[in-house]
Amino acid sequence: MTCRVESVSHTNCVVIQKGHVLFGDGLFDIPSTKTVQDRITSNLLPHQEKFCDDTEHRKLALVCGFGAGKTYALVSKSFMLAAMNVGHISAVFEPTSPMLRDILMRTMNDLLEEWEIPYTFRASPLPEYVLSFQEGTHTILLRTILTYQRLRGQNLCAVGFDEADTVNKRDAEQAMNMALARLRSGNVQQFYATTTPEGHSWAFETFEKNAKEDTRLIKAKTSDNPYLPEGFIDSLLENYPPQLIQAYLNGNFTNLTTGAVYSRFDRTKHVINKLHFDPVHEILKVGIDFNVMNCNCVIGVQEGEKLYIIDEISKQKDTDALAQELRRRYPSNKILIYPDASGSARSTINASKTDIAILESYGFTSMALRSNPPIKDRVATVQAMLENSKGRVRMEIHASCRRLIECLELQSYDERTGDPDKQNGYDHMNDALGYLIYREFNMVYSRAGARTGIRIY
Repeated sequence: MTCRVESVSHTNCVVIQKGHVLFGDGLFDIPSTKTVQDRITSNLLPHQEKFCDDTEHRKLALVCGFGAGKTYALVSKSFMLAAMNVGHISAVFEPTSPMLRDILMRTMNDLLEEWEIPYTFRASPLPEYVLSFQEGTHTILLRTILTYQRLRGQNLCAVGFDEADTVNKRDAEQAMNMALARLRSGNVQQFYATTTPEGHSWAFETFEKNAKEDTRLIKAKTSDNPYLPEGFIDSLLENYPPQLIQAYLNGNFTNLTTGAVYSRFDRTKHVINKLHFDPVHEILKVGIDFNVMNCNCVIGVQEGEKLYIIDEISKQKDTDALAQELRRRYPSNKILIYPDASGSARSTINASKTDIAILESYGFTSMALRSNPPIKDRVATVQAMLENSKGRVRMEIHASCRRLIECLELQSYDERTGDPDKQNGYDHMNDALGYLIYREFNMVYSRAGARTGIRIY
């Protein structure tokens, strides 16, 4: 059994004699650092083992596809370095606070208990773990990448980054440089990172293009993890276009940020003249993008795994005007709305009612997410509906949706930022489509069982 105390102090877990810890009514063994290392290495996949065993390179990265066990490897590496650096401090970073809470901390808690490492946890003012070994303790600080300035003044032995390619390349670079400057203590000093490749971004620049002698890159494919749920790889093939499969399944660096955003769109494949629509009984699914003086929506019907976009409403002055026009055109149909999640917090009209509340007042049913998905995930899901890696087309658009067709054809990437361009006005209709498709047809992250679950990241 693992000793775990969630408290602002570290005094509740009391060592009463050498090699044992008192917790509640029980007396439990404290493992040696060698015991912990043996427990960790006994359960690693080959690419995870390479990552955890490397203590020679100052900068180390594991880049691999979805489900290859990145986070499992990162946490394993963090505990290995903790055992090698008793009496010192390390840090582990996630891109966002929700990822820190929902992915990293969950995995750390699972593995601390699985490997029977006594620990205490402090949630505030900033989260940290203190791990106990027979030889002493080790503190692991948990932070978000964009708060890297909080490392200033710290003397650390190791710093880990998870999913670093999901943040801006410049921010990741600055955070790494700050981390390297803090590596001043311990027996093994190392910066280590795990990520899924996001084009020619930070990981590519640091560990492949500009790699130095003190740098090592380890790659792995999704298929290198034999513990994945049945059908997981097939679900990726169903839900991603070929370009992203190279990155998200094979773990390769591919160009994801040049040319047309929706490169899979083809008028000959996706534009139709026949309406798939019951004017009275059909349930309509409406994606909505809110903007002052420029509210837009796309109107679709779903048949099995296919989506038919039958209509559009563009450039309405506010949410109320959009809702009126939508109800005028479809007075009898049940309407499900898939809006920009920011509409739950503000209004394009006034401060008394949110945009989503206005839409609901017209009898529409909100299917809004609590927060908007990352732009790249929305784009990937739309691309996969246009044509997935198996060559399946699952979306068709009626020819009357001229503005949507124009936007799908013309929106390109901003060369300065690498993000879809928002300066030329082609983004609003595409965003409306993306909110709908992501909510109804988003990629599947399967989790089945404890062993599979911790290896899925």
